[in-house]
Amino acid sequence: MAVLEAPPLRRRLMGRLIATPVAGPLAALVLACLFFGLNSAQFFTGPNFSLIIQQVMVVGTLAIGQTLIILTAGIDLACGAIMAFGGIVMTKLAVDSGWPPLLAVAAGLAVCAGFGLVNGLLVTRIALPPFIVTLGMLNVVFALTHIYSAEQTVTNLPAPLTFLGQTFRIGQTNVTYGSLLTILLFLLFAYLLDSTAWGRHVYALGNNPEVARLTGIRTRPLLVGVYTLAGLVYGVAALLLVSRTGVGDPQAGQTDNLDSITAVVLGGTSLFGGRGLVIGTLIGALIVGVFRNGLQLMGVPSIYQTLITGVLVILAVAVDQLSRRRTR
Repeated sequence: MAVLEAPPLRRRLMGRLIATPVAGPLAALVLACLFFGLNSAQFFTGPNFSLIIQQVMVVGTLAIGQTLIILTAGIDLACGAIMAFGGIVMTKLAVDSGWPPLLAVAAGLAVCAGFGLVNGLLVTRIALPPFIVTLGMLNVVFALTHIYSAEQTVTNLPAPLTFLGQTFRIGQTNVTYGSLLTILLFLLFAYLLDSTAWGRHVYALGNNPEVARLTGIRTRPLLVGVYTLAGLVYGVAALLLVSRTGVGDPQAGQTDNLDSITAVVLGGTSLFGGRGLVIGTLIGALIVGVFRNGLQLMGVPSIYQTLITGVLVILAVAVDQLSRRRTR
């Protein structure tokens, strides 16, 4: 009688890697880096990679909150507007009202979390679709930002508000503290989603809310908590934006909601909820950053960068839809 031998460890590990949701996005990122590296001598340099990370750290942080909401089969169209309002609150309180900088930052974080709480309550208590709730909140927060700021950019920020925009050296490359914070946030939420009961409940909620409820998960408080936590993450993104630009800009973040969704989708998270990894979102944000940076180095007009990004999003959603059909 023949004995079936177990496949070699290398083959098993390779099979698991290919089966993960991030395999495709990671392959796309590597191929993009190779392509642009072959077409631009400046691409594979430390300063250029540092620039790419700085360019994606704000949208990447926003995309962490967006990932949490999309995993529950929702979507947040107001994240960029909430971030902009949080930045205005922090800067105006610190500059115009004379608040201690750290207290102003705390107030901005609390305001952003408060908007997330309101979104979560509207979705759970009134059973409004997340698309409608966040679309309405987008307009509300956009208007409040311009009313509160009086259409004025806040300048002359105190040093604590711009600290995350400062750099430290790794070899010959300057790296911002904000970039490091973004990476730490991705690692934190990767752990929370993968290794805690809360993370497993989030996935269960996205897969089937009714089944999750019947298994004893308190789905309403969980969903409100997800939206509130996402709002808090948007507040961190606001601080990163203020640190990077050195101003409080009421015009900021107007397309960042779409950019955050792009990063999540390119990272392999399903728009139908319940499937995806936050590390995939980091890869998705880097894909967008690499394409924009590489095309710019090659002298490609910015409008074509937008075109290619749109094509990538459609392809990513199409792949997700086809994979769902195969698993049914």
